[in-house]
Formats: sequence, structure tokens, C-alpha cells
Amino acid sequence: VNPTPQGTRALLKMMYCPYCRGLVSVKPCYNYCFNVMRGCLANQGDLDAEWNIFMDSMLLVAERLEGPFNIESVMDPIDVKISDAIMNMQENSMQVSQKVFQGCGQPKAVAQGRAARSVSESGFSARFRPYNPEERPTTAAGTSLDRLVTDVKEKLKQAKKFWSSLPGNICNDEKMSVGTVNENECWNGSAKSRYDFAVTGNGLASQVNNPEVEVDITKPDMVIRRQIMALRVMTNKLKNAYSGNDVDFIDISEESSGEESGSGCELQQCSSEFEFNATEVTGNSNKSDKTVNTSAAARGSLSQAALLLSILFLAMQRQWR
Repeated sequence: VNPTPQGTRALLKMMYCPYCRGLVSVKPCYNYCFNVMRGCLANQGDLDAEWNIFMDSMLLVAERLEGPFNIESVMDPIDVKISDAIMNMQENSMQVSQKVFQGCGQPKAVAQGRAARSVSESGFSARFRPYNPEERPTTAAGTSLDRLVTDVKEKLKQAKKFWSSLPGNICNDEKMSVGTVNENECWNGSAKSRYDFAVTGNGLASQVNNPEVEVDITKPDMVIRRQIMALRVMTNKLKNAYSGNDVDFIDISEESSGEESGSGCELQQCSSEFEFNATEVTGNSNKSDKTVNTSAAARGSLSQAALLLSILFLAMQRQWR
């Protein structure tokens, strides 16, 4: 968002006009700086309400990751569960076999049979074991998920009210104003004296009586308005995700930029999912293409699933032997 001419003029008057009066070391008054900044950032101030709701939604999703939806807490005991399942199958092999035969039919007789080995001989107890807290695996960032979530929550809390506090954060800089001290020894816009005007509020509507910046409250910045709408859409999606609903976070506007930054596939070699999405946008004229793409994707998925199951079965068979 480019600064308005009125905002630029007010900032120039606040920062450099004291030099013309020979007041080189005199800094602007604190409340004077506040009015200038709130006038210059009038449109940005309107982001604050929707921004805070967005931050609250992010915090809710982060809290979900700390509870039963924490993928690490779900995945940590999975090796023990696999080991228990294998041992349970070995201990109840007859009952399991009968249920399988009832559902799938009797298998053909084989020349050689093999006896089930004990759990100690199979070596599962050595391979499948829970991690100690000191041995807990870490992420690529070098820390576990719960620590990352805690860190993110702290940053989100700090980011709340960012836009409403932005003028104050700027004016609290010692290079911008004298602060709350020496209120009688500061530049008030016309002389070295106390600043007597009241401080205006945040947002566009509050600038109607701003004494330092001329703001047309009837012409909001359209870029800011679009960002407010984008925040509302994202907040809606986050609330749906928090409630356990499926959410589509694909941004169509970023698909082209993804190809430039390296999407991981060539244009002709991308997966059928992208082909399906592309034909879906063009309309009803490409229904036959959609059918071909989806059927090809289905066949490819089934063949991959069959191959994966075969590999898994062979691996388990070798382990049992």
C-alpha cells in the first residue's frame, strides 16, 4: 500500500520542518507523532479487528495440535501396537486362520509347511520398542512438535493487535519522538512547545477530525479491503479445520508461481490430479478428458496400492521366517 500524498506531507512536516527553524536536535512530540502515524496508517488500522480474529483462530488450531491430534503422540506408540498385533496373531493363529478361510475360502495344500516361531526367536521385541524421552526423534528444525507449537503460540500472541499498536511502536522509537517525557521541549508542528491536540483513534473512520493528516474517509483503500476479505476467508477455513471438517487450502492464484519456483514436476509429467483440476476449470466441453484422466489416475493408484501391499507382505513374510 503506497503512502498517500497527505500522509507523506504530514510525515515530512513532522520530521524535517524543525530543521528549517534551526531546531536540529528537537524531536517531534509524542502525541503529535501519534496523530501523524494514525492518519498515515488509517486504512491499515482497519485490519486490526479481522486480524485479531484470525490470530485467535490460529491459536485454536495450535491448541488442537497439543492435544490428541498431535501426530507425534499418535505415531510414537505405533511400533508397540504393531508388535502387539503380530504377537496376538501368532498366539491366536488358529482362530485368525479360520476367520480368513471362512471369508476367503480354503487355500490349496502345499508340500512344505513351516512352524510358527516364538516371539523371542522372531526378534520383534528388540525391533519394536517405545522411545525413551531422551531418545525421542526430532523434526528437521531440531525440536519436537509440541515445542514448535508452543513457540508458534507465543509468536501468535505477540502478533495480536499488531495493526492497532503499529503507530505506537513507531512513535516509541527514540528517533521518531521524545516519548512521554519533555512534552514541553518538543516539536509540535509549528514550534518548540507542548502539543495540545487530542490523539485520534485507529482506523479510517476515526480520522475525520485528525488535525495533522487530511484523510478522505469516504475512499477506503481497496487493497486493504481485499486483504480484510482474505483474512475472513482464511479464518473461516481455520474454524472448519478446528471443528474437524475437511478444508481445501489450495490457492489457484499460486499455481503459476509454483511452476516457476520448482514444483517438482515438468508440465507434461505432473500427476493426474493437476490434469483433472485444469480440465475442471475449462467447463463442460472437456468431460471426456476428465473421464480419461480420472480413470487413468484410478488405475495408477490401484496398481501402486497393489505393488505396495505385495512388498509389505513379502517383507513381513521374510521377517516371520
